[in-house]
Amino acid sequence: MPLIRPFAGLRPVPQYAAEVLAPPYDVLSSAEARVRAEGHPWSFLHISKAEIDLAEDINPHDPAVYRKAAENLDRMIRESILVRDQQPCYYVYRLTRGEHVQTGLVAVASVTDYISNRIRRHEFTRPDKEDDRVRQIDALNAQTGPVLMAYKSQPEMNTMLEELTHDRPEVDVVADDGIQHTIWVVRDAAVADRISEGFDAMESLYIADGHHRSAAAARVARDRHAATAAVSAGEAMSGYFLTVIFPHDQMLILDYNRVIRDLNGMSAETFLARITEDFSVRAAAQAVHPQCPAEFGMYLGGQWYRLNVTAPVPDDPVARLDVSLLDDLLIAPVLGITDPRRDPRIDFVGGIRGLEALEARVDSGEMQVAFSLFPTGMEDLIAVADAGKVMPPKSTWFEPKLADGLVSHILD
Repeated sequence: MPLIRPFAGLRPVPQYAAEVLAPPYDVLSSAEARVRAEGHPWSFLHISKAEIDLAEDINPHDPAVYRKAAENLDRMIRESILVRDQQPCYYVYRLTRGEHVQTGLVAVASVTDYISNRIRRHEFTRPDKEDDRVRQIDALNAQTGPVLMAYKSQPEMNTMLEELTHDRPEVDVVADDGIQHTIWVVRDAAVADRISEGFDAMESLYIADGHHRSAAAARVARDRHAATAAVSAGEAMSGYFLTVIFPHDQMLILDYNRVIRDLNGMSAETFLARITEDFSVRAAAQAVHPQCPAEFGMYLGGQWYRLNVTAPVPDDPVARLDVSLLDDLLIAPVLGITDPRRDPRIDFVGGIRGLEALEARVDSGEMQVAFSLFPTGMEDLIAVADAGKVMPPKSTWFEPKLADGLVSHILD
């Protein structure tokens, strides 16, 4: 079965695209989604965060929420806000954030290749988050949130996708966060075949963001194929999941920073002395954006410091990551936080919020110390995935974010 294939996407008609477009379901709280969708009846948040149309105190995982999402999707189809393409297509998707531009392909990717690890992952998933996505997919009979993936950049494929952007786009909208989303539809079957063949020749693809969505899609495919022996896994569209695939060298990863609630019972002076065992520590005159791997900024007591690792850096693709170095040399042994996934003493702040967000958390007294990190590289992510390993939690913050609602995948 092919690694990727074209599909008949469900899309907003062009005049409603700006109204439908919404942030990913997992970047907004229910309260934020209510505010964002107010006065916007066709916002895709009514599908991806359907609790906003129910009582404010409802559990987002209540069965009524999934029923409401299906009802809202049906209404948008009935009102011809969302219309399905009449033939399988690929879709070229360009994201523009200031000077940064990345051009990729909307396609559906093989669940079989996901299970065999040809489509490679680098994160653990949580069963409760998987369950939520399974219920959403089953209720809608559709995948509406794409998985962000990467392929190892290839000039031929990059050029092919770029050439397809020379025509007039079918959708070109700027979201309220300033991100431009542009879509071209590839209807020519011969061109689609060339794209499919180009991807089939690739050894692997890499999940960048969306591990719960892809895991949920695999579970849905397994359950549906077990229940429908007449339809082979290779032919059923439920055997494929919605994805947007970019060249790895066009993708942008921002820093993912840390704030810590206390100094594990130490004074600031004792803490500073402890960390000099594995780091050089220099006071800085301004906020520290690390300029290279194994360098960190630290904000403590109103003062920024520049930290550089002096301990040996391992060769292992996970252990040498900056997030691992900070965990293994400081956060665990000095601050006593051994399970960052669950310990309430640590929180994570995406680099898009700026270093002033770290200062604010510490200056308010909520947190005692903050750390700024050098962004994880796509090459690091690929090395971890190729080794069959997983990254520590909150290792990557991808920008710009894909939009929900521009192209959805119906499972029939």
